[in-house]
Amino acid sequence: MPRTDIVRHAGRVTGESGDGWAEGPDGLRYWGRYGAAGLLLVEPGGAVLLQHRATWSHFGGTWGIPGGARHRGESALDAAVREATEETGMPPGVVTARFESVLDLGFWSYTTVVADAARRFEPRLADPESIALRWTPIIAVDGLPLHPRFAEAWPALRDRLRDPAAR
Repeated sequence: MPRTDIVRHAGRVTGESGDGWAEGPDGLRYWGRYGAAGLLLVEPGGAVLLQHRATWSHFGGTWGIPGGARHRGESALDAAVREATEETGMPPGVVTARFESVLDLGFWSYTTVVADAARRFEPRLADPESIALRWTPIIAVDGLPLHPRFAEAWPALRDRLRDPAAR
């Protein structure tokens, strides 16, 4: 009988699934039993890849970055790349990590992995979690209805993206 606690992606075992809610001491729930990670990908022209979240999802109808639950033992970078690949059809080998930004609540964390894309690719809706995917100029991000947590993180992320020393 196959084990259901082990997750396979493209035939590769990635660890125990993190899909599920983590509940904080205040009763608020956060997606990802082992935390979560997302990929803020920057193409050579400077635009970032954003995901318009499906209306049925948590904070649906808002814009954010591809990402999701980390599996047990999975690094934030591996989780962010895996989730972005699943959600956008991102081709292999295009990501070079630049830096990470972590929101750590003690019992749960979210890591934004900021990375450069070796080339611009055409993202495709690869799963039902997205309404749309698009490369968005950095100056246009503030004008979108953003996922509340991404909206909180965006000003600091935007400033680091503009800082040549953050490469």
